[in-house]
Amino acid sequence: MIVLITGASHVGKTVLAQRILEKYAFPYFSIDHLKMGLIRSGNTDLTPEDDEAITEYLWPIVREMVKTAIENRQNLVIEGCYIPPDWRGDFEEEYLRSIEFVCLAMSDAYIDAHIGEIEEYACAVEARLEDSGCTLGELREDNRRCIDAFAKCNEKVTIIESDFEATIEAVLDAVHPRWSSLQSA
Repeated sequence: MIVLITGASHVGKTVLAQRILEKYAFPYFSIDHLKMGLIRSGNTDLTPEDDEAITEYLWPIVREMVKTAIENRQNLVIEGCYIPPDWRGDFEEEYLRSIEFVCLAMSDAYIDAHIGEIEEYACAVEARLEDSGCTLGELREDNRRCIDAFAKCNEKVTIIESDFEATIEAVLDAVHPRWSSLQSA
């Protein structure tokens, strides 16, 4: 089983991946780690701000990692914001049956009410080298962009409206039977 987790910046993708690791013992792979490894090693001229170009550069690599893991019947969580909204078009049905997709976003009301917590917990699981984009306006814009792009491709977006922990637990519970049955396979 492959679990793809994407969504807006600062929404809790890494937190969800960590919870899956802890609860189901699925390893997870951060696309951000791959991005920073390539950038810091000098293997690309891209910068952390080149989001669209980074997606175009990294997605073919990640896509083939997904296929390889499925072909080897391995469980893997892959998280990051570099999964394109039209990702399903890159997989045949045989692969899609083994992929669980989760897209997270926050409502404007949640961002407005919790901006302090969002800033405070921005590095709760993973240290960020630079975080100047964590402003109220940028967060709202990024979440709207994410919701619109994935909805346009008919993907379900789980929107955090009021309670972050309850939403994350609901995501874990909603797919729990599928993960549990495949975990023992």
